[in-house]
Amino acid sequence: MARSAPRTVALVVLLAIVVCGAAASLGAWRFYRKHHDTSGLHLGDYYSMGWVGFDSGWYKSIAEEGYFYTPGKQSSVAFFPLYPLAIRGVMQTGLSVYGAGILVTLLCGSLAMVLFTLWARTRADEVSALQAGLLIALYPFTFYLYGVMYSDALFVLLVVSAFLLLEKGYLLPAVLVAAISTAARPVAPAVVVGLLVRRLEWKRERGERWSPWDFLPVFSALGFVSYILFLKESFGAPFAFVETQGSPGWDQSPGPHTWFKVTWFQTVFDPGQSWEVKGRLITHALLTLTGLALVIPTFKRLGWGYAAFTLAVVGMPALSTKDFMGMARYLISAFPLFLTLALLLKERPRLLRGIMAVSAVGLVFLSWCFGREIYVS
Repeated sequence: MARSAPRTVALVVLLAIVVCGAAASLGAWRFYRKHHDTSGLHLGDYYSMGWVGFDSGWYKSIAEEGYFYTPGKQSSVAFFPLYPLAIRGVMQTGLSVYGAGILVTLLCGSLAMVLFTLWARTRADEVSALQAGLLIALYPFTFYLYGVMYSDALFVLLVVSAFLLLEKGYLLPAVLVAAISTAARPVAPAVVVGLLVRRLEWKRERGERWSPWDFLPVFSALGFVSYILFLKESFGAPFAFVETQGSPGWDQSPGPHTWFKVTWFQTVFDPGQSWEVKGRLITHALLTLTGLALVIPTFKRLGWGYAAFTLAVVGMPALSTKDFMGMARYLISAFPLFLTLALLLKERPRLLRGIMAVSAVGLVFLSWCFGREIYVS
């Protein structure tokens, strides 16, 4: 008897976790052997060092010490609270802050991939759901869901769960889960609009009339609102997470310079800039444009709700970034795109398998790069 799509994806994810973990550990071993004294380190230490870096330090600081905000300077308020709260909770079991962060990511990321496949089965046939599950599980930047101490895995798990519950007809649980998700990343409008439009569309597909109850998804923003109220009470600055983005080093204040990607053009067309940096920025930009280009096919195949969610969850960070960096990672949150792509390539199996093969290689390579402290997203 053939395995179901979720079971097959679960096995692939398990393999990916092992291989990507090994690649990141090897990268960390190479980096620390070259730049630091490693005489006191054990082989197992390289695994945790391979998955913590860059923004992981901010989450560590919040989990251990709470938030701080200094106007005009980089501050921890830029990072939403749900993930560090989850880390703090797991730390109560006795794990270190890094161990807790990696464990939260591992559990949330693997479960998110399985639930995504279950969601895909509500919108497509079993084969397409499997192909979509493999596309997202092998997407090169999905390694952030396989151990990296970042909040992406938790957010993706919650938002996929919310839409899965919505498709099953469980509106109140869907809204509750979605409300929790908006405390993980600053994309509450995308979650609210996506759930609301999809709920109204869902009722129309069943020939049912709308009722006031169907507008319950507007409360999905409660997690986001709660963080704003916390910032107002604690620092007198409800939108400190936006203001701190413009501080030196981040330099992403809202405005034409950011919106029109002046920094991206200056960097890419600078003859003195390295091709490594240029290639990184071009890759993120191309993947962003690809994601936006798939919004219309998403509308045609999955409906208004998922198109609206995808446009917002990709468009909001795309507008707020000065150079597209990080966008390739944020595309994981735009999970309907992967089902759309599977449906588009359904009649082109060779191309689909080729994309999966190249993606798998990229997944392992980027894991190794991250372990080596190479900035990839």
